[in-house]
Amino acid sequence: MSQIRPAASETGDPLLLTPGPLTTSRSVKQAMVHDWGSRDAAFIAINTAVMEALPRIVCGEDRYVTVPMQGSGTFAVEAMLTTFVPRGGKVLVLINGAYGSRARRILDIAGRATVVHETAEDAPPDLAEIDRLLSGDAGISHVFAVHCETTSGIRNPVEAIAALVARHGRRLLLDAMSAFGALPLDTREVAVDAIAASSNKCIQGVPGLGFVICRKEALAETAGNATTLVLDLHDQHAAIQKTGQYRFTPPIHVIVAFHQALQEFQQEGGVAGRGGRYADNARILTDGMRALGFETLLAPNLQAPIIVTFRMPEDPAFVFQRFYDALKERGFVIYPGKLTVAESFRIGCIGDLHAKDMRAFLDTAREVLSEMGVGFVPAKAA
Repeated sequence: MSQIRPAASETGDPLLLTPGPLTTSRSVKQAMVHDWGSRDAAFIAINTAVMEALPRIVCGEDRYVTVPMQGSGTFAVEAMLTTFVPRGGKVLVLINGAYGSRARRILDIAGRATVVHETAEDAPPDLAEIDRLLSGDAGISHVFAVHCETTSGIRNPVEAIAALVARHGRRLLLDAMSAFGALPLDTREVAVDAIAASSNKCIQGVPGLGFVICRKEALAETAGNATTLVLDLHDQHAAIQKTGQYRFTPPIHVIVAFHQALQEFQQEGGVAGRGGRYADNARILTDGMRALGFETLLAPNLQAPIIVTFRMPEDPAFVFQRFYDALKERGFVIYPGKLTVAESFRIGCIGDLHAKDMRAFLDTAREVLSEMGVGFVPAKAA
């Protein structure tokens, strides 16, 4: 019989130890209880405030503009790739997980040429190989990279990648979905044409809005590139600039909640404050899980404080689905693995989660493992 009371957010929902959608604050949820007219001045002012706030997070307020895109983060990534890469362009796609692979598929469907540099999910891109590929193929116009690859939780060296791309005179497109708002990114130092992210990650809003932070001069060059009407960032930006309104119905409640989430993000201290809390969460989680006998997939220098991948223990008493279900019954939702290099599962550190929540999770995991009869034997490397 469980001795631990089920965990819950301040609204009574289970805590989501996932990479998004994630646990949001009561005030973010509360922002969605009202109705707004999409063409009303009050909503337009809220949307404008959101769009103007986002480039400041990457120190790009004077040189970058936000173009919103209705839909999940992948909508924003596809909009970025199919707007910024011209029909005659070629993209060097850096892959070390599912999201790099998804970008390649997007480009293939759009009929854009690609070159792939792929490393294992627990290994960063090889900078020397990127240098070699860029040196040997003058046709490569763009490089696509993922800042934090959610498949494993690895933090890719985007600063070094950006320096290489700039040295070769090419353009960088960045999927910052799981990193934006938590990992520092200074566009005064990192040359990047576009950064894709979404409302339901480290800013701690709800799903439904993607956005691309675009270098103004680069966006101006993209007219006519898009392969679809809906995902045309150039056209979307032009319409919003002219009318203040989206071309098609915006996710109004999501945007109003995102506005509230951005205010809470700033109150917490922006990237430094939010990223610092996540780093504390990750440290508590990692130390505690290791004490229970689990091994992390990534070396500490590669681990981002967003989501941590743990190897499955070899103890035959450990059955992941039983572990997952028992944790959920007690108020914690974790994440299955997505790797090919190792049997694994993942636990997120982001959202409206704090040190007390991570410690409560560890107490609960210890209880569940004991009930399962797991002998706390460390896993062997694959």
